[in-house]
Amino acid sequence: MKALITLLLLLSLGTVRAADLFVEAESFSHKGGWVVDQQFMDLMGSPYLLAHGMGEPVDDAYTEVTFPEKGEYYVYVRTYNWTSPWKKGEGPGKFSLSVGGKKLASPLGTEGTAWMWQAAGKVSVKNLRTVVKLHDLTGFDGRCDAIYFTTEEGRIPPSDMKQLEAFRRKAQGFPDEAPLAGQYDLVVVGAGIAGMSAAVSAARLGCKVALINDRPVIGGNNSSEIRVHLGGRIEEGVYKELGGLQKEFGPEKGGNAQPAENYEDQKKLDWLANEKNVTLFLNYRAIGVTKDGNKITSVTARHIESGKEQKFEAPLFSDCTGDGTIGYLAGADFRMGREAKSEFGESIAPEKADKMTMGASVQWYSVDNGKNSSFPDFSYGVEFNDKNCEKVLMGEWTWETGMNLDQIKDFERIRDYGMLVVYSNWSYLKNQMKENTQYRNRKLGWVAYVAGKRESRRLMGDYILKEDDITKNVTHEDASFATTWSIDLHWQDPANSAHFPGNEFKAVTKHILIHPYPVPYRCLYSRNIDNLFMAGRNISVTHVALGTVRVMRTTGMMGEVVGMAASLCKKYGVEPRKVYQSYLEELKVLMKEGVNKKGLPNNQRYNEGGILKEKPVVK
Repeated sequence: MKALITLLLLLSLGTVRAADLFVEAESFSHKGGWVVDQQFMDLMGSPYLLAHGMGEPVDDAYTEVTFPEKGEYYVYVRTYNWTSPWKKGEGPGKFSLSVGGKKLASPLGTEGTAWMWQAAGKVSVKNLRTVVKLHDLTGFDGRCDAIYFTTEEGRIPPSDMKQLEAFRRKAQGFPDEAPLAGQYDLVVVGAGIAGMSAAVSAARLGCKVALINDRPVIGGNNSSEIRVHLGGRIEEGVYKELGGLQKEFGPEKGGNAQPAENYEDQKKLDWLANEKNVTLFLNYRAIGVTKDGNKITSVTARHIESGKEQKFEAPLFSDCTGDGTIGYLAGADFRMGREAKSEFGESIAPEKADKMTMGASVQWYSVDNGKNSSFPDFSYGVEFNDKNCEKVLMGEWTWETGMNLDQIKDFERIRDYGMLVVYSNWSYLKNQMKENTQYRNRKLGWVAYVAGKRESRRLMGDYILKEDDITKNVTHEDASFATTWSIDLHWQDPANSAHFPGNEFKAVTKHILIHPYPVPYRCLYSRNIDNLFMAGRNISVTHVALGTVRVMRTTGMMGEVVGMAASLCKKYGVEPRKVYQSYLEELKVLMKEGVNKKGLPNNQRYNEGGILKEKPVVK
C-alpha cells in the first residue's frame, strides 16, 4: 500500500506554475504511537491520526513522500484544537511537523474552534523523496487529518465539506465509480456481536456473506478498544439454541474496563476466519448506498487508511452499525430520542417527547507504577475540587456523556468531553488534592478513545416493541429471540448534575426486572426499505424498550435470527417481510435447531442479570 497520495496541479498563468502535494495522515506507512480514528469521518470528512498517549507523548509517525518538483513550499495542516468547546485559547493537543529532518516552527493542533487548515510554515525541498514526520509534544490527543504542500502562497484546500471531499477524491486519483468487491447473498455492515452472529448464521445456512467493519478488530463494544463485557442471557425462552454461537467466540472473562486480553479479539477473528462463506472486510467504513425504488442495490465502503473504496452488491443487507447508518443513508424510517408517555402508553416514558438518549462511555483505569508517577497539570474548562472530584482508581459504564446532545451530529464533542473529564479529574487527584497518597504511585493504564455508545437511531420495522409488550408478556405469533435484561435506562447522576449542570459525565440507572420475553421478528427488518434487516441497538423499539434489548448477548441472538431469515429469503427469492407472511413456520424450525455447534458448555455465566420467575397473567 502506498503511504501517500500526491497531487500535481498545473496553473497556466503565463509562466507561473504551482506544484502541490496532498498527504493523508491516516495513510502514513509508520504510525508510531499515533492511532487511526475513523469515528467522525461522516462529520469532518476523513479518518485522522490521533496522538492518544494519556499525557505521555507518543512515538513519531512518519512516511516517505515524493514531491513533484524541488522548491519552496508553503505547508498547511488540517487539525483541530479539541478542547476549544470548553476553554478558549491554546489547547493541549500540540504537535509539530518536520520535513526532510527540518522541524517547522509553528506548533500545531492548538488553535481555532473547529477543524481547520492551520499554516505550518515554509520549507525548502531539495530532495524529491523526503520523509515527513509528525512529532507529538504532549500525549493529549493531538490530531492530524492531512498535510498540504504548495508552491503558491495562500493556496489552501477548501474548508467546505462537499468541496473538500471533491478535492480529496481528485488528489487521491480515485475513479468516480468504486470497483465491485464481489456479489453476495447478504451484506452485513458492522461486526459487533450482532453483525458477527448475523454473518455466521446466514453463512452456515448457505449464504455467501460480506461482513464490513470499520475498525481493525471486531466485537464492537466487546472489543479491546471499548471493553464492555457481554450482558444478558442465552438459552432462555422457547428457542434455547439461540445465542449458542456466543459459546464459540465469547470471552470467558467478564468485567468492564479490564485488560485488553480479557476481550479475546484474536479469538473472535480466528472464529470468523474459519467460516468459508464469510468474507471479512476490516477497516472499511460504509459511506453510501445506491437504491432502486425501495430496495438497496449496493453499499460503498471506504478503507480508513488507504481511502480506497469498494462497492458491495447483494439482494439483502443487514444494518448492524448501531447507529442505523445504512438505513439512514437509504432513507429508512427511524426514530431518535424518547417518545412521549401518551404515544405508546409507557409508564416510564416522559410526559413529552424529547431528544434525550442514553450516553456514550469513555472507560478508563489506572495501574500501580511501583514508584512516584507524575501527571501533567490538565485544566481546560472543567475544574475539579475536593467536593466535586471523583476519588476513584477507574471508571467504567457510569462515566457516560452526551445524553443531552445528538449522539450522531455531536459525537466527536461527546467523545472528547469523555476524555476531557478523565484527564481533568486525574490531574486534580495527582496534583492538587492534599490527601492523595493512594494516587501517587499510580498512572493511567488505559483510557478509551473509541467511545462505547448505547443509543442513537432506531430503524422502524413492521412492529415497534414497547413497554407493555415486555411487562405484560404480550404474545406475538412471530416471537423470536428472548430478551432477558432488565429495562435499564440511564440518566444523569443527580449528584454529578449538581456540580456540572448541563455538562454531566456520570450516569445512574434503575433496573426494572422482566420475565424473559420473545421479541417479534417484525422488529428486525425495515418497514420501508424492502431488503434491509437490522440487528443490534438500532432495531425497531421505543426508547423504553431499548433498555432491555440493547445488551450484547441479546443483540447476538438478533443477529442469528436475521441470518436464518436471510437464508429463507435466498431459498425462496423473497424479501424479509415475506418470511413473516409466508415462511414463519420454517423460521421457527431454524430458530429451534440453531446454527451453533452442539454440546458446548455455556461459558457465558457472567453479567447475566436478574429475571422474574413467574409470568404475569394477561387479562
